[in-house]
This record gives sequence, structure tokens and C-alpha cells, in this order.
Amino acid sequence: MTTKSSLSIPSKQPVFAIVVGEHSGDTLGAGLMSALQKAYPNAQFVGIGGAKMEKLGFESLFAMEELAVMGLVEVLGRLRRLLHVRKTLVNYFTENKPDVFIGIDAPDFNIGLELRLKAQAIKTVHYVSPSVWAWREKRIFKIAKATDMVLSLLPFEKAFYDKHQVPCTFVGHPLADDIAMVSDKHQARATLNLPSEPKILALMPGSRGGELSRLLEPFFQSARKLQQNDASLLLIAPMVSEKRAEQFNTLKAELAPDLTIELIIDQTQTVMAASDCLLTASGTVTLEAALIKRPMVICYKFNTFTHLLAKWLVKLQWFSLPNLLMNKSLVPELLQDAVCPENIIPLVKERLYQDQSQLNDSYIAIHQQLKCDASAQAAKAVLALLATEFRNIS
Repeated sequence: MTTKSSLSIPSKQPVFAIVVGEHSGDTLGAGLMSALQKAYPNAQFVGIGGAKMEKLGFESLFAMEELAVMGLVEVLGRLRRLLHVRKTLVNYFTENKPDVFIGIDAPDFNIGLELRLKAQAIKTVHYVSPSVWAWREKRIFKIAKATDMVLSLLPFEKAFYDKHQVPCTFVGHPLADDIAMVSDKHQARATLNLPSEPKILALMPGSRGGELSRLLEPFFQSARKLQQNDASLLLIAPMVSEKRAEQFNTLKAELAPDLTIELIIDQTQTVMAASDCLLTASGTVTLEAALIKRPMVICYKFNTFTHLLAKWLVKLQWFSLPNLLMNKSLVPELLQDAVCPENIIPLVKERLYQDQSQLNDSYIAIHQQLKCDASAQAAKAVLALLATEFRNIS
């Protein structure tokens, strides 16, 4: 998609520039747009957005997929194009100044863009804090120079920014708004045509190819032994796409052709709700699991170089969001060489067959803490910044 030559700026209705880099950002952007449109029904929205945002009237100057690049090698291969996109956006927004620029996630792209736009006297917001509290802490000084406000999804992030005297507003997490406080296991099973009685273990090795290739072998080995102990145990696995399901089946044919596992595509939250325990990779999915209130065992394996780098850079006692949010070892974590059947099996058995009501109480506390109507809170913070800008202009 190519840029358009000009944008008519209205005298009364504001212009919001937004850049997102992936589908989760598109969801956040659409929620924010809907909330802002309640205050300014005829506001203009322009930048880089996805399908959900475009349905609300967003004008995309480039396709969102331009920024959806993961991994160092992939980024280097696309660097020239990424730099062109950012330069084009800087020139465009310098010529057609928006009232506020909002970068949603994609920090490696957006913070550099925000830095350049703020130098042009454009108000800037960064929505979704980078993990500066976990590693590369000094990035917070660049964020402070680049943004007028950070919108954080997690309360401990705001505490970190407050310590460094960087403006930050905790808005809550959209997942906590979207997921019901009680997730009905029997209803979820009926939706997926699964039997109501047997124990169900969900294998959730991640949404990226590298995660599957590193985690599936110990997951399969553990699942096989668990099924040998309980022949009625059902195994299910949610996949985010047909492509990922194809990779799963290829690895299963190689590593565990004897296992019966039902793959379910694009219904991850329903799969979690239907399950008695989750054997899962780390990531945002662990927060979803906590909000759906299911026991879990969290595993993660890096490639060797990344693991060595992480050991040097990351100074956290825990790596999963449920434990970070509760500031205690709420759910078990296994990392690197500890991801093996000898460790996985007893942890899963305990969560499949023992009472988990105390864990559920902690999950409810997390849900209540994060359920803040995030889109409305984010819009409120943006509008407060916009009001300051309008006062300065007048």
C-alpha cells in the first residue's frame, strides 16, 4: 500500500495518528478508536492499522504486515524497507501534523518513530510498555525522550515508570475486560464437541514455529506417560492457524505417531476453558489461562545463544505473568533444561487430580486487578493529553 498525498485536517475534530504492527495491536487499536469516537464521532484516524481498525474508518498508509517481522535475521532482511516506512511516516506526519500520535506495541519501530515526531512538537503516546522492567532497563530513558505518556497494561509496570519519574497511566488489560469472570467448563466442552467426563490436558506449545520445534518433544513424551497412567485422559491442542497445525502434525508424526491428540484451530480460549490443566509455553497465553482460571504448567526453551544472552540481561525471579502479577510462585515454571518429562509429569498430575480452589482465589484477584475497561481508560488518558494540546494551541 502506498501513502496518500495529503490529509485534510479539520478545525474542530482531532486527528489521531496510530501505528500498530501485529494483530494484537489491531485489536487494541480498534478498542481505543471505538472509545475515542464516543467523544469525537468525526475524528480522523490515520497511520498503519489492521482490518479491525479499518472497519472503524481507519486510513492505513501502509499494510500492517509491513511491520510484522519477528527475529533478528528477519528484521535485518527487511531493514531497508522498515527504514523507508518509518521515514515516510515521519515526513507525512511532519507535513500533516496529527493532534496526537499513538504507537501501539511494536516498540523497536514505534519508539524511534515517536522520538522523531516528538521533536516536531507532536504529542506522542506509547500504548503497551516494552518489558523495560525485565531487561535493558536503560531503554526507559529513550522512552522518556520519545513519549509524553506511556499506557501500561500491568500495574507493576506503572510502579517502575513512577520510580523513574516517567509519565505512565495504568489502564488495565483488555483480556480481563473480554474474558468472563467465570468460564464454564461444560459449556466449552459442548461447544467443541468434547465429552464432559474425562480429564482433559491441553498441550499449548506456542504460536511460533521455533517454540513448537523446541517444546513439542518433551510435551509429547510427558503426555504419553500421563496417558499410560490414565487411559481416559484426553489430549487436545489449540493451534492459531492451519500453518501451525501442519507443523504440529509433521512433528507429531516424527516424534509421537502413537499419540491421539485433537487439534482445534483458532479457538484457544475455548480450549483452555474446556481443559482441566494446561501444559503451555510462556507468553500472554498464561495471562489468558489465569483469567479463564485453569491450572497450568509453564515451560519455555530458548535457542542456546538467546538463553545465554537472557541469563546475562534478565534479572527476574519469575518469567510468567501470573507469578509476576502476584509477586509469588503461583504457577510452576520450567525453563530450558528443566523442561523434561521428569519435571513436567508430577506437576501436571498434581494439577489434574488435586483440588485447585486456592489457586482459583488468586486468579480471581488477578482478574479483578486488571479488569478496568482498558480501552475507555486508554482513551481517557489520550483525551487528557489532547486537552492539554488544545489549551496550548488556544
